[in-house]
Amino acid sequence: MPYVLQVVMRFLHFSSMAVLLGGVAYWRMVLIPSTLSLTEEERAELSERDAAAFRPFVLAAVAGSVISGIFNVLLSPGHALTHNLVLAVKLLLAAHVFASVLLAVRKGHPGRPRTLTGVLVAGAVILALSAYLKVFY
Repeated sequence: MPYVLQVVMRFLHFSSMAVLLGGVAYWRMVLIPSTLSLTEEERAELSERDAAAFRPFVLAAVAGSVISGIFNVLLSPGHALTHNLVLAVKLLLAAHVFASVLLAVRKGHPGRPRTLTGVLVAGAVILALSAYLKVFY
């Protein structure tokens, strides 16, 4: 039975991050560039509608990632110092991603493209650190 919970939590963690980073990537690389031919008012209105539509997914993905991440950290204690340092950097970047994407879906956020770009860069670094931790620890 404990293995079932581990599998469920791992699935929740991966799927939450896939929804979060995949949604941000689509928004930043497809939706925003496709609105460049619109007027400024139309672009702002569409951006607000996009943010409102993505907001429930962001909230669910952040909650799922935090819950499953805490479970995963508590499940495997006793690693080397290097592992813990890399994990700390990963967790700080994850906090940055969560805060930035929650800010991006707020109504009236003026710097959405830049915020979403920062989320994508930090998300890529998190994935690289995750791969490092999986291979070496």
